[in-house]
Amino acid sequence: MSELLRERQGHIEILTINRPEARNAINLATATALSNALDEIEADDDIWVVVLTAAGDKAFSAGMDLKAFATGEFPITDKGFGGITKRAFPKAIIAACNGSALAGGCEIMLSCDLVVAADHAKFGIPEVARGLVAGAGGLIRLPKRIPRAVALEMALTGEPMSAARALEIGLVNRVVPGDQVMAEAMALAERIAKNAPLAVRLSKQVMLQASELPEADAWAINDAVFGEIGRSGDAMEGAIAFAEKREPNWTGK
Repeated sequence: MSELLRERQGHIEILTINRPEARNAINLATATALSNALDEIEADDDIWVVVLTAAGDKAFSAGMDLKAFATGEFPITDKGFGGITKRAFPKAIIAACNGSALAGGCEIMLSCDLVVAADHAKFGIPEVARGLVAGAGGLIRLPKRIPRAVALEMALTGEPMSAARALEIGLVNRVVPGDQVMAEAMALAERIAKNAPLAVRLSKQVMLQASELPEADAWAINDAVFGEIGRSGDAMEGAIAFAEKREPNWTGK
């Protein structure tokens, strides 16, 4: 059985962590497969959006496979835990959380740009209850995505958060019944894929880089990207398509 399933729908690639019997916990084979898949997707100009989900309806991922860890196996690549948490992935990536995302599973979710969650899902970094810390990005990314006091409460108590609460504070973008998660995630992916892929990538780049910088430095990045996109073929195609009242034919260049 493959630990990671892949499916292409138009310009969207669907990646499915396929270990439902282990609550989609991440072992080295899964981390390697996910890392390799994202490498291939990054290099493929025909893929514009990624949807990352998991098999079953119980868990998006329970984090590290502790049985494998007990044998000395670490599910980490040069791109971080699960092959994703230290990756600067340039394309839009949506987490379709079919179930709970806890510990490393939550940190994989935090590595994605947008999140669609099942209404029964829970999110948390419970590592302190096991004498550990959330070392795969949870302590870095959570206080950037939600209010710091809430992030600190999650990190220090280890208590999980409901999907409803996650939506309320902006940790996730959509909460839907479990059987509608993939449909909602695909609708979101398709809406993104209607736009110019180069413009989407550069918009993500500016927003993520600028958030770490003083405003004056952020403007330098913004202006460089604005100049680049203004010279692109897609910018011209967008203007012509608007004038001709037709759908644009994007090339990503």
